[in-house]
Parts: sequence; C-alpha cells; structure tokens
Amino acid sequence: MTHPEAFSVYLITDRKQGRADALVPDVAAALAAGIRAVQLREKDLSDRELFALGVALRDCTRQAGARLLINDRADLALAVEADGVHLTRTSYSVSAARRLVGESGIIGVSTHSADEVREAEAAGADFVTLGPIYETPSKRRYGRPLGMGPLREAVQSVRIPVLAIGGIKLPEAAAVLRAGAAGVAVISGILAAPDVKAAAAGFVSRCTAAPSENL
Repeated sequence: MTHPEAFSVYLITDRKQGRADALVPDVAAALAAGIRAVQLREKDLSDRELFALGVALRDCTRQAGARLLINDRADLALAVEADGVHLTRTSYSVSAARRLVGESGIIGVSTHSADEVREAEAAGADFVTLGPIYETPSKRRYGRPLGMGPLREAVQSVRIPVLAIGGIKLPEAAAVLRAGAAGVAVISGILAAPDVKAAAAGFVSRCTAAPSENL
C-alpha cells in the first residue's frame, strides 16, 4: 500500500480524553475539517457497545470518504465493514490479520522503536505509528519519550509510512514532519480541544503543507 494523503492525520478515539457523550459528533466534526482516517480505540467497551459505535463511525467515515480502522479487532472490523485493523504488540500477528481482512484491508501496527518499525514492515504492515515521541499520559507505560532520533532512524530504514504519535500538538507536528514522518496520529490534540473542528483543521493544514512551510 502506498501512503495515501488520508493518513497525514490519523485520528484515534479515546472517550476519556474528550467529551465521552459526544464522541461521534466530535469525530464527524473532525472529518468535516478534512480528517481522512480514524481508528476506533475504546478498549473498555463491551462487544455490543463497540459494534454500535463502529457502525456509527463507519457511517460518518463513509459519508466523508474517509478510512476507518478498528483497534485489535479484525472480527469487528469485518462486522462493521471497516477498512482495516490496527494491531498492538500484544495483538495477534500481521499475517493472521491479513488472512482475516484480505489483501485490500489496511493493517497498521503500533511500534515503540526503530527495530519494531522494521519488524512490522517485514511482517507485511501497511503503515506504523511510532511513539511516544513526546511525553503523554496515555503512553507512559511504554517508557520515556523517544524523541527525534529513533523517528528519523525508522523513517530512513523502511518504505512504509511512519506516523508519529505521543504528545503531538500542532507545534510538534511541524517538528516530526521535518524529521521525515509521513504524518501524525492524534488523540487529545483534537478530541480534547475546545473546538474539535478547528483543531482538526489546524492539523490537516499543517500536515498537508509544502515541506518548506514546516521549516
């Protein structure tokens, strides 16, 4: 899979970092601002709740011409007709996911080092998120922030898109793009913003700007 423009900003859901009772409207607002890829990541919901939320987000993303990926659950991705699945390092293998979602399905993998990025590419992942690049509460269990060095190393050693994740706010987006990231994965930078649509529009503008504009 070649890197589509849709993945220059990858919105990851987390009801605990935004307005829990307004997740679907907030995602819709972000899509209206130009976001073209969403990952449904709500680990504390029941299967029934996840399915209902997945159907709602599938409707939103389809109307916007955007991609929907489901965290960990290839079965749920198939059930809601999502575009693919996003795996963590505790998930089943990329090859197993590929058997489920098929060659046309998109498989992303969360990584936390340049070595893991290379392993994901070798296993057949279509893209990876790498982080945490900066300090962020949601990624503290993965250790200290990586910074720019591992990001640059990873980008230079693989052909698949590497999206930076972890503490990415608008000023940081420019820095990771300068380091070679294909884009950014964002949670609170959009969903916790006072104006979700405006925040999403800011990321889309920054991440689709000409390289010279991020110098």
